[in-house]
Amino acid sequence: MAEPAVSERFQPPRTVLIATVLALILVALVLASGLPQPVRRATSGVALLISCSSLATVCLVRSRRSQTGRRQAWALFGAAAGAAALGNAWLTVVDLAGLIELSQVGDALILASVALILVGLLAYPFGPRHLYDFVRLLLDTIVLGGSILLILSNTVLPRVAEHPTSGTIALVLAPVIDIIMATVIWLLVLRARPADRIGLALTAAGFVLFSLSEIAAAIGRSHGAFSFGSVTDIGWITGYALLTIAIMWSPSTFPTPPDVDSIDRSPVVRSLVIFAVFMVAGWLSLNTMSRGTDPLTVLVLLATVTVAILVRQMLLLADNDRLRARLEQRVAERSTELAEVTQRTDLMVNSVEDGVYGVDSLGRVTFMNPAGDRLLGTRRNELLGLPAHQRFHSHPPGDCYLRAILHTGVAITGIEDSYWTTDGRQVPVEVSASPMTDSRGVRGVVVVFRDITRRREVDQLKNEFVSMVSHELKTPLTAIRGSLGLLAGGALGELTPPATRMVEIAVESSERLTRLINEILDMERIEAGSLPMEIGSHASADLLGAAHDQVQVLAADAEVGVLIERAEGTVLADADRVVQTLINLVGNAIKFSPPGSQVVMEAAPEDRMVAFRVIDQGRGIPADRLNLIFERFEQVDSSDARDKGGTGLGLAISRSIVHRLGGRIWAENNPDRGSTFTFTLPADSDGQVEDGR
Repeated sequence: MAEPAVSERFQPPRTVLIATVLALILVALVLASGLPQPVRRATSGVALLISCSSLATVCLVRSRRSQTGRRQAWALFGAAAGAAALGNAWLTVVDLAGLIELSQVGDALILASVALILVGLLAYPFGPRHLYDFVRLLLDTIVLGGSILLILSNTVLPRVAEHPTSGTIALVLAPVIDIIMATVIWLLVLRARPADRIGLALTAAGFVLFSLSEIAAAIGRSHGAFSFGSVTDIGWITGYALLTIAIMWSPSTFPTPPDVDSIDRSPVVRSLVIFAVFMVAGWLSLNTMSRGTDPLTVLVLLATVTVAILVRQMLLLADNDRLRARLEQRVAERSTELAEVTQRTDLMVNSVEDGVYGVDSLGRVTFMNPAGDRLLGTRRNELLGLPAHQRFHSHPPGDCYLRAILHTGVAITGIEDSYWTTDGRQVPVEVSASPMTDSRGVRGVVVVFRDITRRREVDQLKNEFVSMVSHELKTPLTAIRGSLGLLAGGALGELTPPATRMVEIAVESSERLTRLINEILDMERIEAGSLPMEIGSHASADLLGAAHDQVQVLAADAEVGVLIERAEGTVLADADRVVQTLINLVGNAIKFSPPGSQVVMEAAPEDRMVAFRVIDQGRGIPADRLNLIFERFEQVDSSDARDKGGTGLGLAISRSIVHRLGGRIWAENNPDRGSTFTFTLPADSDGQVEDGR
């Protein structure tokens, strides 16, 4: 039958604990009082009978409730408690009757109960044990128990032997067995699971009390001064009570995790205790032998304990050598595995045609693959330890995506940048970067970049073709637009209503096509650098205010509010183009915002740049399209062109304008709802920072 995975603890109720403590105090007061001897004898006998019977009852109940592995042990404990109850009852009766010569029967029953407890402990399943564990436990028992016996042999037992009787051996044997039991249980406490330790510790304390009472009784009997009904009986009564509580505290079931139970949980503590007791025993033994008083027994016991402790230490050394060999073998195996993993990783990174490099938390290069060295014209490991941004990035430090990733831990994909090579050239690259994180946070960044020079050349050819076609379309489209205007104005006579509607549709379509061609031409001129830029110092408040005024009609139609929350900083830029970019972003935000919501505009200085933000409360943008929406003719949804209107070029034009002005633009989703579009522009360090409206 499989053991459950979770321990079930049967803790004694608080009322039972309180009642037990009060009963023990009451019995102690009676035994320490001046009441007649028969009354105290009867009180002691009844208390012993009740405590032993309670112990037997609890053991039998636990035997029925426990799993198969512990049922036999609890049954043995119950039998031991029953034998102890019979023995104490016998001793009480013969003591009250004055038949002291018959007390040996009671002593035999109590010794039998101790033997049954020892057998029960051996049958108690503390979990899987190796042979080495049992040998260690046996040696520790011999050393610790033998040391305690040496201490008793040099202190207490000589007083018992001063007046030998026929029962002297039994008087000496009882405390010795109790001490051995307490020793074994204490060693089990140091090696047991946490769930078992409280019960075992209480059990060990109970046997310590047994041994103290047995020693006091042995000394008293050897001098004819002991009788039941004295304070000495408190040790037995309290010991049985502790055993009862210990069994109630022990778990009924127990987990059996692999490779845990055989671990020595507290070897240092156990070794310190063992050696401390052994040193005290050795000192007392040497003192006794130096006086020449009956050293033979002490010498034999001391030799046995010494041999046991030598064997124990040799076993520990052998086990340490075995563990060290296993540890060295595991270290060698793990080192080999790590070397193989590292080699495979290096092979994969080195085989990639894209450049790959990493930076630490300070932005210093930690590795660069061969493809990256070839692209940048550097030698192997030449860039290690150098700040990546200062070495080959081209954008301003405040706009560095490495710094942003180290700060936020958010990856970026598909952004374009330019890297400096060793010969002073700027190579256009496409960059994707991901943070390296652990339990302490972001520890670095891994960057993958590829040369997009060929792509730029193809894009340039495509742009030139589109520009040429757009120019060629613009002239006939102007003629078409003019002809339609004449028709709509009645130049050829009044048109019928259906004809008028068709002309209006044609005019609207031609105007839309004209706007599309103009936007394409504007974007081509911006990217080609042929569109003139009038760079000047402009306050952010003025730029935001101009854009705010021009979108009011669109905002009113959509029932969306536009608010300027913050307008700080001064930029070096083309005012018309910045306003155009803001109108594009705010117009998009208005189109995708629900009625009754607000679009927020703000600007604030950030590390030699000024960041403009447009924050909406719309539906947000899918994460995989946050970068794609700045491409030409890209929209969040293919149906947006029909439902929301637009050509899909507004964000592409905005990106071209921002890049031309030396900034960067990106989009991100808000934590609650909507999205935020941000672009940066160089700040005018000599300009006045003005508060926004």
